[in-house]
Amino acid sequence: MNSELESRLAGRPASGDNGAWARLRESLLERAEAEALIDLVYERHDSPFGTLLVVAGDEGIVRIGLHTEDEEGVLEDLARRISPRIGRGNRQPITATRSQLDLYFAGDLRHFDVPLDWRLTRGFRREVLRETAAIPYGSTASYAQLAERAGSPRAVRAAGSALATNPLPIIVPCHRVLRSDGSVGSYAGGSPMKEALLKLEREKGAD
Repeated sequence: MNSELESRLAGRPASGDNGAWARLRESLLERAEAEALIDLVYERHDSPFGTLLVVAGDEGIVRIGLHTEDEEGVLEDLARRISPRIGRGNRQPITATRSQLDLYFAGDLRHFDVPLDWRLTRGFRREVLRETAAIPYGSTASYAQLAERAGSPRAVRAAGSALATNPLPIIVPCHRVLRSDGSVGSYAGGSPMKEALLKLEREKGAD
């Protein structure tokens, strides 16, 4: 990003109304987008479980940050792993994802239909997450079943690690994966959130 545009995006006017700053910022972001100066765009989204962070790249949604995650830490990780050229905005995949998240939390959506960017995961981990994405609404699977479906039946611990670092929670429903004894197990958003999502799907799936 050129230094003039970068400095203007990073700083706020010392005085003046917020509306003027918002219009200036929007104009600069549009210019940066038009000139391909921004690689990742993010927006915050309110949910029943707190504020989520929705991040998109050129190919689709690349990251969903849960309310338990530090926003600055998520963005710093993306800057290191993908690109430091990150700006706040509402690309079409983000708009669609936010709308579908609202429908999902209301119990009116059973399958997300948004483009996904899988670049934050690869190899066996990606296979585990793709198999996780195929678990139907209201259904569950065990870590052992996911490892087997991904092609490595003995790699149960590695499957658990892949789910623990899932960059696309909710959309890729790792909350539908349970321990072999049927207990909930861990979840990046906290066990209460996992239990609430499973309860929502059980109740709505029975409608």
